[in-house]
Amino acid sequence: MSKPVLRALFCGLLAFLLALCVNFTRKTPASAATESEAECVIEVSSRRFLHEKNARDCLPMASTTKIMTAILILDGCDLGEEVVIPKAAEGIEGSSVYLKAGDSYTVEELLYGLMLRSGNDCAVALALHHSGSVEAFARKMNEKAALLGAEDTFFVNPHGLPAKGHHTTARDLAMIAAYAMENPTFEKIVSTKYYARHNWQNKNKMLWKFEGACGVKTGFTLHAGRCLVTSAERNGMKLVSVVLNSPQMYERTTELLESAFENYRMTKIFDHTQPVEGLAARRSFCYPLAENELEKISLRVEKCDPLPEKRGDFAGVMRILLEKSLIFSQNLYIM
Repeated sequence: MSKPVLRALFCGLLAFLLALCVNFTRKTPASAATESEAECVIEVSSRRFLHEKNARDCLPMASTTKIMTAILILDGCDLGEEVVIPKAAEGIEGSSVYLKAGDSYTVEELLYGLMLRSGNDCAVALALHHSGSVEAFARKMNEKAALLGAEDTFFVNPHGLPAKGHHTTARDLAMIAAYAMENPTFEKIVSTKYYARHNWQNKNKMLWKFEGACGVKTGFTLHAGRCLVTSAERNGMKLVSVVLNSPQMYERTTELLESAFENYRMTKIFDHTQPVEGLAARRSFCYPLAENELEKISLRVEKCDPLPEKRGDFAGVMRILLEKSLIFSQNLYIM
């Protein structure tokens, strides 16, 4: 091989190695570094979605499953009920508070173990206490999901360990968590940083890292990746964010929540103390709006014809629209 050819090959190889070094040392943009497979942000009171990405994709959700487990327990059990730990709840794989068969705990204690320490053994103990079997409890979970509009969610167990068909979507999980965060007892539990009775510290680092954070649940399996559902409240607006299979779940959640708080404000659109075309309403209405959206709000009133005369009688309907989308409606009455 001639010297000119060798020289050309050498120069080409050197250029390739230099380019490889540059690419290797180049920093990954923040948005790419914190990318999630699926994610969304919802405002709790209105259920308005402020951000969505692949939010309808069915994915495993690991221990964020336990949000639904806690909902069912709070709906169906008293916190002070005694639970004798069955043998079937002892030694469950994964995260655990190391329950022992025959020991006695209250429902409240097990809920703290479930939500702060992500105890899979707590999940099984609570499911058996509530429904008699894991299978029966999973059916109840699915019934509740359907009632909440979580149409693409299916539960097989109460803890989120990998199981065929056990899945949700970011959107469904956000609606489930928004419902849960309207329960004061649930919010008290998931916002607790440290449960002194059993020396349990909450695994959710967002409670320390993010201003206004008030819950809710972490999750991880090799199958699901890192998952995180977070609630935070600032200036009268409560949000829930969901990230599924998010390698840097805390960083991405912080980005999503900061963006939502920066770009939306809870805005009072209607005050029930003010008459509507001479008629009375019974509820005020607030809604999360971006800066340029208030001008896109319209109010429509449909009155009965003829109007009734008796005070308090139904007299029509008021509808509030954002552009062409209905966001609120309520009945109107004679003043």
